[in-house]
Amino acid sequence: MARNLPPAEGTAPGRLAGAGPGRFELTGAVGFADAARLLAEGDAAFASQESVEIDLARIMRVDSAGLALLIEWSLAAGAAGRMLRYRNVPPAVVSLAGISDVAELLSPSGGG
Repeated sequence: MARNLPPAEGTAPGRLAGAGPGRFELTGAVGFADAARLLAEGDAAFASQESVEIDLARIMRVDSAGLALLIEWSLAAGAAGRMLRYRNVPPAVVSLAGISDVAELLSPSGGG
């Protein structure tokens, strides 16, 4: 099970930033400290988009709450008929998803 650690000293908190139309970047330490805030920010940012692509290359740390955040965004996209795709998924996220048997929930979803 993932340990719920605070961000390491010098690691920025989780941040969602726009990177162009329908494109976003998730950076920093993504976990319990930031998951609720990031969920709300993402829901607001994605609401007007037909298709969303989120680059995860700059995630520095992730815990089970960070994985839950990504899963929730995937499920919400599917429910809204929105295509959502994660790019550059870090090995730590892949590992957590595999251990939790939820890797398929990080695959492209939604969009009909």
